[in-house]
Amino acid sequence: MMRTDRAGDLRVGDVGRDVASVLAGLNPDAALNMLHGRPGEDGTIQGLLELADVPYVGAGVLASAVGMDKATMKAVFQAHGLPIVDYTVVLRHEWRDHPATVTRRIKEVTGFPCFVKPSNLGSSVGISKVRKAAELPAALDEAARHDRKIVVERAVKNPREVEVSVLGNDAPEASLPGEITYDAEWYDYATKYAEGQAHITVPAPIGPRRTARVREIALAAFRAVDCAGMARVDFFLEDGRVILNEINTIPGFTATSAYARLWEATGIPYEDLVERLVALALERHRDTRPT
Repeated sequence: MMRTDRAGDLRVGDVGRDVASVLAGLNPDAALNMLHGRPGEDGTIQGLLELADVPYVGAGVLASAVGMDKATMKAVFQAHGLPIVDYTVVLRHEWRDHPATVTRRIKEVTGFPCFVKPSNLGSSVGISKVRKAAELPAALDEAARHDRKIVVERAVKNPREVEVSVLGNDAPEASLPGEITYDAEWYDYATKYAEGQAHITVPAPIGPRRTARVREIALAAFRAVDCAGMARVDFFLEDGRVILNEINTIPGFTATSAYARLWEATGIPYEDLVERLVALALERHRDTRPT
């Protein structure tokens, strides 16, 4: 039963405890979380499963929250010396109260073209490519509709987009990379989800040196956020230079999604991959409990 306070309002903490109690009562072996975005990918559901003491596939609360928040994720990557693009973070109230100061900072830090993104959102929702200063206000307004925190980053010139799947807990492994190609100007929502708009080539035709480099950085990014179980790590190649874009702690997971296809090309078929992930969930559950 869900409890209310004296005014009759539902108390969120009680809801969490009640749901956690139901989950614990079901006594599942493990939970396979395939929820994208908030609250499934940002640590909220993970925290609920922790309260219920239920093993679950994928990252814990900390890595999920960091991986969801682009601003924090970039700060962590930067602290670990990983190669990322120039960026700045704008708070909604900064933009609304001091637009000239924000505009000047963006011109100095990222220049144009740049991308403007809500910090806590996925699937390219709310993202705009800004080619010149006149387009910046509309892009910041759009991002501010979705989040109080906005990330503005330099647009990579003529990028090649490469993805690597990671599997494991304390000793993670990196798959062969795949390259995403498309005809659109950038990898927006329609290009990602409309059938036939984007294609993945596995393994990516980027040569042995860059293949080794993206696999190395993928593992470093996974460890930097203290990830577990699985993740897909995305990169840009700019004139041969490898640039880390982001980590996705709950990647798409159909048999044809990039995460599974990359592992299949690396030697782990879909059914075995699912079994490995469940085993990793049980392993992590044991390792994070008091001895």
